[in-house]
Parts: sequence; C-alpha cells; structure tokens
Amino acid sequence: MKDNYPIIPYLGFKDENLKTPITFPAQQQKYQPGMEYEMNPKPIFDNPNYVPSKKLENKVAIISGGDSGIGRAVSLLFAKEGADIVISYLNETEDANYTKKLIENCGRKCILVPGDLRDEKLSTYITDTTIKNLGKIDILVNNCGVQFPQNSILDITSAQLRATFETNIFTFFYLTKAVLPHLEANSSIINTTSITAFGGKKNLIDYSSTKGAITVFTKSLALSLADQKIRVNAVAPGPIWTPLIPSSFNEQEVEIFGTETPLKRAGQPFELAPAYLYLASDDSRYVTGQVIHVNGGTIV
Repeated sequence: MKDNYPIIPYLGFKDENLKTPITFPAQQQKYQPGMEYEMNPKPIFDNPNYVPSKKLENKVAIISGGDSGIGRAVSLLFAKEGADIVISYLNETEDANYTKKLIENCGRKCILVPGDLRDEKLSTYITDTTIKNLGKIDILVNNCGVQFPQNSILDITSAQLRATFETNIFTFFYLTKAVLPHLEANSSIINTTSITAFGGKKNLIDYSSTKGAITVFTKSLALSLADQKIRVNAVAPGPIWTPLIPSSFNEQEVEIFGTETPLKRAGQPFELAPAYLYLASDDSRYVTGQVIHVNGGTIV
C-alpha cells in the first residue's frame, strides 16, 4: 500500500502521517458503530501542523459519537482550540479512552459517558453530568449514527427501520431538548447530516431518509432558536474513512470506498473537522440554518 499514499498537495505538508489512501484493503467488522483501533489503515484524525488560535477558549462542548471517526477529529480539534469535551459513545471503550487521552494531552478536560442515546434519559444524564462537572454548555454536536445497507426497500425490516431512525434522528431531538435550557446566546448546535440527504443512495434508503430529516431539523430548529441567538447548522460529509464504513459495507465496497468522488478518494476525519470548528466558533456568528458540504467535490 505504500505507493497508494500520496502527499496531500493542497495542504503542502511533507508529514508522513498526512498521506491519504486512495483505496483500502478489504476488511469488515461485525458490529456497528465499529472500532477505530481495528481499522487498516487507521483514519487520520489529527493534523499535526495545525496552529491553534484559541477560537474555543474555555468553551464546553458535548459531542455524541465523539470517541472515533469524525467525532474524534472534532473532539481533538475543539480541545486544541481550548474547549473541554464531553463525549457520548455507545460501547467503544478502547477508542473512547484513547480520545480522552488525546484531549487531556492538549491540557483540556474530557468526560466520557457511555450508553445508548436511544434511551432519552441518557441525554438528561449527559447534560446533568456536564453542568455538574464543567458548569456550562456552549456547543452541542449531534454526530452519532448507524447505517444498514440493503439492496431493496423490501429487505428493510421494521426493526431495522426503527433502529436507524431512533439512532440517527431521535437521539438528536433527545440530546438537543436536554441541553437547550442550558444554552445561552451565541451558543452553537451542529448536526452531522450527509451527502445522501441531497442525492440519496439506492442501498441506504432508510439512512438517507434520516439524514434528510436531520437537514430539515437543522433548518427548522435554526428558525425556532434565532430569537435566542442560538445558532444551528449542519455538516454534510461525503465518503469519510471512519469505523462505520468497515462495520456496514462489505469487503468489496470497502476496497473502492470514496473513489467515485471527483477527487477520486475518500476523505479523512481531520479534513472534515475544521468545518465543525468554523460553525462552533464566533467566525460563523452570522451563519445559522446552513449546511456545509465536505464531500470531495460532488455537486449536490
């Protein structure tokens, strides 16, 4: 695979850690949301050349699915910019502990809260834990999700349909409702939607539907909270190399994952995280109800 790791030309870095794979070895994990430590190659979640500028100094952020993948990259970048982080995750203990260590190495606090967010009471517990230990909440990143590819709608069982909707959109409602009473003016809510919300995907009908719901949830909530000066935006990733990929697609799909984009490769989590930082910081103080697309050049 050595020749398959070109330098990222538009960043101009010569750091071996920032070479991005064009294709991936065949691999598959049994259970979602997947384990990052089992992936080959590991996702690139950190840009070692990044220079922080205190954009989130002394802010507090709650990030669901913050243990790995996109969530890990966002958690670490927020910590570099001065935020303390609360990470909600399902059961990926090894990944979560590693992310916590990375955040603490930045000199910031990190609280881990495991559990299934489909239970609404967990959102209340996360919120109460954050207030008790960190005193406030400034940023909420709704980022957890699952996907179960099926070739036909006829193959989507009622159990799968419930699991997809309850994980991908119900949890966003639950956590937002729990956190909202503690948010003040200039706070930020950021939702992870997807390119599939805009173009669909034939083998991800239920997943794409939830991402469409997240997109409209974002726009409607932004209108609802505008008078309170709480901003609500979303990021729509294209194909990003995260644990969700080998834990949901088959080996053949993993091998060519992301090569259909104009840039001919999947994105890495560190390439996505700055979009979340922009929406979390005062740089986007006049931005609400919007979606940032980070998808390798696909026109949507």
